Parts: sequence; C-alpha cells; structure tokens
Amino acid sequence: MPQPTHSASTNPYIPKGDGPAPVEAYLAAMPGWKQPLGRQIDAIVTSIHPAVRKQVRWNTPFWGKEDGWFLAIYCYKSYLQISFLTGSSLDPLPPKPSKDLGTRYLDLREGEALDTEQLAHWIAQALGLPGRQL
Repeated sequence: MPQPTHSASTNPYIPKGDGPAPVEAYLAAMPGWKQPLGRQIDAIVTSIHPAVRKQVRWNTPFWGKEDGWFLAIYCYKSYLQISFLTGSSLDPLPPKPSKDLGTRYLDLREGEALDTEQLAHWIAQALGLPGRQL
C-alpha cells in the first residue's frame, strides 16, 4: 500500500471509507507526536463505547453511534484538534468555540498532556445526546 500524503497542515490524505480500517489508516499516517495522541483518543472512545462506528470523510476520522457522529480529529501543523460535534451541549464546554454553533474544540499542542478523565467524561456525555448527521 502506498504511503499516504499529507496536506500542508500535516493532516493525512486518507480515502473516504466506513469502518475501523480507514480510521486505522489515518491513525497510522498521523505525523510525529500526534500519532500516539490519536491512538490514545481512539482507545478511550472504544473503551467507553465498544460498538463505536468509525469512518473517514474529508480526510477526517469520525467516531459515532447508531444515530450519528459525536467526535472527530484533525491534524494541524502545530496542534491536534479534537472536534466535539455536540460540544455545545457538554458540561463543562470544551474550550474552543466553532462557527458551527453545535461544535466545540479542544486543541492539543506538542508536550501538552491529554486530560483523559475529562475526555472520557465528554465522550460519555456525547453518547447520551443525539448524534450529528454529516
């Protein structure tokens, strides 16, 4: 299989696909320090919701449930962005607002620790909310 290419922001170009394989391809192609962080996020989501749905759209991995999607990640040059697709309904709110009023973000930079307890809390809350349609 050819090596994935990356955007100028370092985000991997991964073909659209459903299921765990395209998400695994994205995680494997994440550059440098972002890859272990992406794998940690995937492991937390899967541990909380073993039946999680996965897909890649627009070179972005998404995690969801039966009624829609709740989480995505994206690589930027200097940070990894976690998108909470129902973030405006989470408590506490993820720190960064979006132009999309329902979405909130958490940006992580190299050397910053992921608060796994808070992430798990947000994921558990998101699972109790209606998922987003893409």
